[in-house]
Formats: sequence, structure tokens, C-alpha cells
Amino acid sequence: MAEKLPIKTVMAILVENRRETAEKVQKILTAWGCLIKTRLGLHDGVLDNCSDAGLIVLELVGSPQQHKELCDKLNKLPGVKADYMELSFDEE
Repeated sequence: MAEKLPIKTVMAILVENRRETAEKVQKILTAWGCLIKTRLGLHDGVLDNCSDAGLIVLELVGSPQQHKELCDKLNKLPGVKADYMELSFDEE
């Protein structure tokens, strides 16, 4: 019998105004840090031409309720849009 693959939860966080919003987003992510297995931050720009918008991608652990609570907290911040999805292989 093949081993059942776990459900993976991925969250994407779009940040509109990084200079004003990043600290608030970071505070929330730090408070919920035990749920975050992997974190990747992306933004356009290099050196003096740094973009003011950014994207954060998280791989989460924990319960679906915890994922929803984290998403809801992030979405309360102005200039932040967060959403998440669960990925798994269908059993045959």
C-alpha cells in the first residue's frame, strides 16, 4: 500500500505599500511563526529601483482553522490581500 501524501497549505500575501505595511505584516507573521514552515518574499526592483509592492508565499502547518485566522488577520490590514489553498493528490 502506498504512503498517503499529506495535504499542503500554501498562502499568498500581496502587499501594496511595503514601506508602510511591512512592519505590521511582519508583526503578524512573527506572532503566528509556529505555523510557517517555509517563507518566500518577492518584489520587483534592484538597489535604487526597489518596488513598493511585494508578494509573500508561505507553506503552512497547523489546522485549517489556524490558517483561516491568520488569513483573516492579514486581510484586516489596509493594502494587504491574503488568500490560501490546500493542495493534495486525489486518492485513486
